[in-house]
Amino acid sequence: MSSEERRAFGARVADLRRQKGMTQGELATAVGRTASWLSQVERGVQPVNRLDVLRLLADGLGVPLQVLQPDAPTAVQAEPASGPEANDLDRARLLLSGHPALDDLLYPRQEFRVDALIDLRLSVGEVWELTHGGRFAELSAAVGPLVSDLERASRTAPEEYRAELHDLLARTYQALAAAFVRQNEPDAAWVAADRAIREAELSGNPLGVFVGIYRLCHAFVRLKRLDQAEYAAATAVSALERYAEVEEPTPPHLSVLGSLHLILALVHARSGERSSARRQIDAARSVGRRLGEDRNDFELEFGPTNVEIQAVATAVDLGDAGEALEIARGLRAEGLSPDRRARLLMDMGRAHAQRRQYVDSLDCLLRAEELAPEMIRTHVASRAVVRDLVLVAGRAVSDELRALAERTDSLG
Repeated sequence: MSSEERRAFGARVADLRRQKGMTQGELATAVGRTASWLSQVERGVQPVNRLDVLRLLADGLGVPLQVLQPDAPTAVQAEPASGPEANDLDRARLLLSGHPALDDLLYPRQEFRVDALIDLRLSVGEVWELTHGGRFAELSAAVGPLVSDLERASRTAPEEYRAELHDLLARTYQALAAAFVRQNEPDAAWVAADRAIREAELSGNPLGVFVGIYRLCHAFVRLKRLDQAEYAAATAVSALERYAEVEEPTPPHLSVLGSLHLILALVHARSGERSSARRQIDAARSVGRRLGEDRNDFELEFGPTNVEIQAVATAVDLGDAGEALEIARGLRAEGLSPDRRARLLMDMGRAHAQRRQYVDSLDCLLRAEELAPEMIRTHVASRAVVRDLVLVAGRAVSDELRALAERTDSLG
């Protein structure tokens, strides 16, 4: 955008906002940005070149994209969808609705068998495998009986086993929170994360509480409650750093601390606060160097490689596509889970789209889909970039892109 185009665009945003009776703060919150960022947009200081940000503004203002930006590409015409399919996590969502063990409140029973612990441990591990693999339909089917068994056992088992049972429950609810975030159900993720925090505290594992806060922050980000995400993550980081001044931090401690720095980087990037986002990435890099290896404490997959994967995502969120691709070229992520590798490819696809390298963008998305099909088909970011590719292609959309758009329900 030229300076004249920026001023004209900003004036149009301001006029539409006033017509809707919205304050700058209200619109900024709706699009996941700060009021200062929106003020700069309306004054013609901050350009808005990215199609995904234009769409966010249009959605926040409740107007078609072409009303906000008349020269934006129009959507390809498609046959209307036959109707939305049930969400893969619907059964898991019902699981969170209400108290998890009402019968045991009324009729406490002593039916716990010690040998059941082995099966419960294995089941929790399998739940995380399903979560990492993006196999949400299987997760939803498996988690109901598991949570029921764990909730009952945590109330009826002899005292010496309850700490571990609460820990297993915390890990299960953390998995649910992560899955709900991935399927863009942050309200359910909030509930699951809150339960995870409670169970971790009951288990006597304080680091588990911080992991629950990390999952909670991701729910806040998806809900565009960036102030809450920043507060929760920043207070957790401060507490862990104060502890480290007194006690020598363990590798799990460093994994949790580094992960919280990464969520803060995400929050600042979504707010358009470039310098703050970069400071948090640098802080996470420092923790990663101190850790010295890629680990998977608390299913966080934190380590030097994961920091750089998040650095790619942060650069994309900030519109620095060239930097994102440069970081990605030096990464070796083969040892990480399929969903983490798919996330890297998805962000590379977003970066290529920002640079108008549409063939490369589609290639990255298809490779990501091979690794984690359900994640790519349901993740907000992947669906947004597919939608952008379709919009740019117009009626010349390729069969390969159209098929991906149909799988992700991204045809407009």
